[in-house]
Amino acid sequence: MISRKSIQTSLASAILLQTALLKHLSVPQRRLETVKLDKEDKISFAAYMTIFADTARIQIEAPHWGDAMEDNAVECDVADLVDGRMLKTVLHVINNGMLTDLIPGTIKDTFNMLSVGLHSLCGVKLQFGEKHHFATRLLAMAPTDYKGKDQDNLAVLPFSNPVFDKHLASIHLSIDSASTTIDRSFSATISREISHWHNAKRALDPKKTVSSRQAFSRRWNPLRSNQLYMAEMMGYAASLTNANGKVLEPETITVGARRLTEGPSTERKRETQKKTGKAIKPTKAQEIIAQHKARKDDLETPKTIARWQTMKQEFDKTIDPESRYLKANAYLNGLESTKGTLLFPDVIMYCMQALLTWWSVFCRAGQKQDGYHVAGLMWDAIRRAKSFKDGMTDATAVHIEKICTIMGLPKAASTLSQQDARPLSFSFEYPLLKTGTLSVDLLPHEFQLLHCGPYMDRNTDACPDPRVPSFEPDGWQRKVLDKLDANQSIFVVAPTSAGKTFISFYAMEKVLRADDDEVLVYVAPTKALVNQIAAEIQARFSKKYPHGGRSVWSIHTRDYRINNPAGCQILVTVPHILQIEQMLLAPSNANSWARRVKRIIFDEIHSIGQAEDGVVWEQLLLLAPCQIIALSATVGNPQQFSDWLVSTQQSAGFELSMIQHPYRYSDLRKFVYTPPKRFAFKRLGERGMQAGRLGLDGSKGLAFFHPVASLVKKSRGMPDDLTLEARDCLSLWTSMVKHGTAKFPVPEALSPKKALPPFIRKVDIFEWEKNLKKVLSTWMTQTDSPFDKVLDEVSKDLYDSQRDEIQVSGGPADMLTAHDSKVIDPDDLCATTLPMLARLNERNALPAILFNYGRLECERIARTVLEQLKAAEEDWKETSPEWKKLIDGWEKWKKMKSSKHNHKAPKAAQKKKTKTGDDGDDAGSKLDTLRDEASGEASFFDNFDPNEPREGFSFADQRKYQMSELREDFRRLERKGVETWLREALNRGIGVHHAGMNRKYRQIVEILFRKGYLRVVIATGTLSLGINMPCATVVFSGDSVFLTALNFRQAAGRAGRRGFDLLGNVVFQGISVDKACRLLSSRLPDLNGHFPITTTLVLRLFTLLHDSNNSPYARQVINSLLSQPRLYLGGDSFKDQVLHHLRFSIEYLRRQGLLGPKGEPLNFTSCISHLYFTENSSFAFHALLRDGYFHNLCADISTRRDSVLRTLMIVMAHLFGRRPCRSVQQEYIEEVVKRSPSVVFLPPMPVKAATVLQNHNKKTLAIFETYVKTFATQHVKEEEHQLPLTGVKVGGEMSQDMKEVLHALPATKARSAFVALSGHGDTFRSISDLCTTTRAGIFLEQAVIPHLELYPNETASPLNAYLYDFYMHGALDPLENANGIRKSDVWFLLNDFSLVLATIITSLANFMHLSADQDLDMTETVGGGDAEMIAEDESLATEATGSKEPQSKPKPKQPATTRKNILSEDWDADGEDLSSEDSSSDYDPERSAKSKLPFEAWSDDERGLMKVYKAFVMLKAEFDEKFLAIWA
Repeated sequence: MISRKSIQTSLASAILLQTALLKHLSVPQRRLETVKLDKEDKISFAAYMTIFADTARIQIEAPHWGDAMEDNAVECDVADLVDGRMLKTVLHVINNGMLTDLIPGTIKDTFNMLSVGLHSLCGVKLQFGEKHHFATRLLAMAPTDYKGKDQDNLAVLPFSNPVFDKHLASIHLSIDSASTTIDRSFSATISREISHWHNAKRALDPKKTVSSRQAFSRRWNPLRSNQLYMAEMMGYAASLTNANGKVLEPETITVGARRLTEGPSTERKRETQKKTGKAIKPTKAQEIIAQHKARKDDLETPKTIARWQTMKQEFDKTIDPESRYLKANAYLNGLESTKGTLLFPDVIMYCMQALLTWWSVFCRAGQKQDGYHVAGLMWDAIRRAKSFKDGMTDATAVHIEKICTIMGLPKAASTLSQQDARPLSFSFEYPLLKTGTLSVDLLPHEFQLLHCGPYMDRNTDACPDPRVPSFEPDGWQRKVLDKLDANQSIFVVAPTSAGKTFISFYAMEKVLRADDDEVLVYVAPTKALVNQIAAEIQARFSKKYPHGGRSVWSIHTRDYRINNPAGCQILVTVPHILQIEQMLLAPSNANSWARRVKRIIFDEIHSIGQAEDGVVWEQLLLLAPCQIIALSATVGNPQQFSDWLVSTQQSAGFELSMIQHPYRYSDLRKFVYTPPKRFAFKRLGERGMQAGRLGLDGSKGLAFFHPVASLVKKSRGMPDDLTLEARDCLSLWTSMVKHGTAKFPVPEALSPKKALPPFIRKVDIFEWEKNLKKVLSTWMTQTDSPFDKVLDEVSKDLYDSQRDEIQVSGGPADMLTAHDSKVIDPDDLCATTLPMLARLNERNALPAILFNYGRLECERIARTVLEQLKAAEEDWKETSPEWKKLIDGWEKWKKMKSSKHNHKAPKAAQKKKTKTGDDGDDAGSKLDTLRDEASGEASFFDNFDPNEPREGFSFADQRKYQMSELREDFRRLERKGVETWLREALNRGIGVHHAGMNRKYRQIVEILFRKGYLRVVIATGTLSLGINMPCATVVFSGDSVFLTALNFRQAAGRAGRRGFDLLGNVVFQGISVDKACRLLSSRLPDLNGHFPITTTLVLRLFTLLHDSNNSPYARQVINSLLSQPRLYLGGDSFKDQVLHHLRFSIEYLRRQGLLGPKGEPLNFTSCISHLYFTENSSFAFHALLRDGYFHNLCADISTRRDSVLRTLMIVMAHLFGRRPCRSVQQEYIEEVVKRSPSVVFLPPMPVKAATVLQNHNKKTLAIFETYVKTFATQHVKEEEHQLPLTGVKVGGEMSQDMKEVLHALPATKARSAFVALSGHGDTFRSISDLCTTTRAGIFLEQAVIPHLELYPNETASPLNAYLYDFYMHGALDPLENANGIRKSDVWFLLNDFSLVLATIITSLANFMHLSADQDLDMTETVGGGDAEMIAEDESLATEATGSKEPQSKPKPKQPATTRKNILSEDWDADGEDLSSEDSSSDYDPERSAKSKLPFEAWSDDERGLMKVYKAFVMLKAEFDEKFLAIWA
């Protein structure tokens, strides 16, 4: 720049001096006063600096810059290249001649070094302190600068509580001298916690009785609803299967330990036998049992053999060897254990003979390559025989050895357990070939790796364990059992299908057997998983209790309950209910139910990483008063998470162990789908039996995706959970050997011959895979390695796939006309889904779940496939002679049926006449009727319905579900208002599943899918989280921002049905190969926690302590929480900060009038606590309620109703359900917004309300600003000198004071020193400013500070007016079109707001004691949409139970949407006669008139509060009326 004379030497000298200063000064020393330039100088200075910045950018982006940095190992400090404030200060100091004597020598030396370097480059020598022409002036210090003078004002209100004091003792704060005046201003009312379980309060307190009117009102009969839910749950339970694919059968539990067939003593005896060689002598009881069993077996043996002979004769009639094998194999798998032991040798050999015959067909045709799947089945049969422990015969061993010899398979006969010399029950025949052999013509290792991987023995150190007689647990599973038996906590990380399910049910059984009082709580992240777990408990366990009101299990969610939660032993619930409404923070349970809880199971524990409710999971783990079981398949940092769990459990006095198992039961094979160019759909093709043809290899349009092909970004490394099949390992090893070099060889020890045994097991593959990936990982890090060549080779199939010209389903291609096929847009999911499903159907790869993360897109795809099937069926009916013949036959049958009926009519009349006569014989008429019925022949048309989908135009498997049950399900769905097309889709085997669907519909989809009737389900992520809906194939249908590495692994885990599928398929449809590669190769995200001490939690802790009378449980919970060494997951020890934050949260609650000086909950505490799901909106609502805004607004509710409600709605829309408006173009506003009934942009909040909230925010800011400054003063001593993200150190460590030279300002204490470089001090403008600019070492999360940002002063984005708009016009389309709310989200958003209104109404009613004889149950409070669903369920229950009781749905204008209608509707009374508590009010009109103390909402005479209550009831009534109208 100097050479080009684009910058003055005087300015260049100042820049070099600035650079020298930046090198030596620390960051806090660089907080300088503002220097201003004159207007002209400011322009020229900006021009110079622009040139400088552009030149610097060019140099930094040049290739030689990076090379120079890397070669010379120079730390790049360009982040601190220019400090504009410092440069202007240097210019000012130069002008004032202050440099010569005051600048330290080290800085001068640095300047001279830079000047010499510059001179060597361009020949210009710069002078130190060279004069310049810029006119500068120094501005006065900002008055808002923090100098520490306001430390005297850092005072808090007095607070003392014996439980909290010991934890807060280390915090030293000044007490507000005016606090006594403030305390006297609180004419407060002690708040009572009125949340209790439905009926639990009465059950726990036998002194209180409930009238039958309360328990069984006409509006809500809990027993009737419970009967309906239980009936549904039993149907749900019947659809569940165990790990072997068999229906679950309930076990009756009795109190006492399980009687083990072999206990620890037997195991010890076996160990002794091994050492001594002496046999164990059985006990007398064992001898008697063995003799009895032997006699019984002797009697059954001839019958069993005879039945097998009969079945074999039937099998022999089947000529096709494939069909014969499938029938015999199905028979073998269905044998009971005793019969299986006897018949296994014969049946397995019969299967082998069928397979050998089948294999010979391929050998004769010279097509062995096409028949290797049959040879694989033979290998599997040999493996099964090899692993069979009892009942094998000498003849079996001889034949197996011969088969291995002639087929060239690894010898297995030497390891067979030979028991007796019993001959086979049939003559085993070996096929004869004229030419060729039956050998597989492959090396044994190669054959097993290529074709036998899915059949390999999966057991890893498995052996029998009497604790779980239903299966043989692996080593890691036995370790889990040992930890549970030792009453320890466990954290289990294992992939889907690995075998985690039994853990929860073993723990449940232990609790059920212990006694009738112990409780286990199962916490699930979704209500869908809650329903499934409860159904599985129903299917597994039954138990009889000596007293009524008890049950094995109960469900409790916000929507509904089944059974009594207080009377169950296994409570299945969601996190929010457990935390707020139930065990941990409900005072009513502190002295009773909470002490009975012995274990909590946290399923899908990785949900703690979610942004929305992850903090609730974290709080539950911190507050858990018992041992826990944490389960997950997808944790990115299991060791770190385990360390945190260990610390949380240790503080509660429990020991926790982590148990990891990295392997799935079945492998997943990935494919990328490429649609054809044209598609002709005639009907679904025939499903071949496809025995042994696993995966989708060879299917047109489906390209195999080798897992290693995903490693295109070498910098990411290889994720730990990237798994390879046996054949993947072989192809990888082959490619590595092919491309290996002298520098990068493949160790000979990795050769399959040396790395694997002759008969390969899955565990051998695991070890080989690990060693292969270890070498490959090393190659990935080296630029000159052959890794890229290996990658290209294994990716060949993926990138070479081409689109087929045409795909024809259900007919030959040469019979097509020009109009029969349609052009397929490869980017249109609706167009490509049916062609893909047709391919899957042909390969018998259904059932399938298609995951698409858009609700409307799921429905659109399903609807399109439905219409395509219907259209194809209509075309077929119009042209098919077969259909015409069928209809003609049906018409003739109807006429014949009708004529028979008419012919019988006179005879029936005659019989009726005879019956009334003297000689009539009723018995005779019945016999005649029976004779007539018997004479009629059964016809195909008896069950024929021409309107039902025909085979070939439906994915449904009609054999798997009774049509009568299906019709009953459809009737219920129709009553629930489920759309017709959804029911039609179900009828054709297609379901849709997402959170926006009706709950009953979703449940039926799950049942029908598990039963096998539905074979296609299109879903969002609702089915990926733990739901037991395994399938043969998972399809990722379309890309989405929600399709992350975590969601991919969770959803892909549904493929591969344990007990059904040896291999699962994963297909990418409409997703780029690059995205698919990222999904496979990305590591799972680390679980990072949230700051768990929220203001609402603090309030709930005090409520728990106070309302339980300082119960031991409450003290234990609080002490455990505050003693945690690491409350924050992912962070270091923040204990001091947590305690400081806690103290200032208490200070906030004190100043808001929600806590007293001793921690007693006051006034509207209950209302705010029950609005926990809206934090921080709940505290803004409280500020308006406390300061009397709502009282003033609602004073005229009787005279200005519409105006008051409209204003109230605007205020509530500002507080709750806040959604910022996205930025839009003016054209959109003109074309859409202004033409819509929606205003879209929420009108400004009323000035008075805004003033209250602004004052509230200012007070909150002052409180937490004090917290930050106090903590910084007492605990943060080190200077800030590292950039927060990169950790790069900035600046030097000069100790010499430069304040006089540079006009430096005092260093900040609370504000980040980097932010202070711009001149900011320790005074903050807003809470956002406080949270985002606080210095390092002080943790502050904006979400946990109770405030609400107001537009436009505190946030730049206006709010979406969707709630207000809906209240005004009550229409659905404008919300979607103008407000931009997704249609699938509307119901939930409106219902949430209705729930907020219901919570406020119920809380105010309880505060004013408006109920007739007891408080309203807050857990009964629901939104308007949920209330309507409850009413529908009760209507169905009434119909199902045959009750004559009249049912009434909740009317929109009822006072509150609860299940108890006990509030007065007499508005004219204005509350005068509604409460018997008026006389005890603290309100004193005379004192209030004279006093200058602030308005107190809680000490009002309740007339004003009654009007507030009345206004909210009216608002909810109007809102719900419109809400229910659009969903009617």
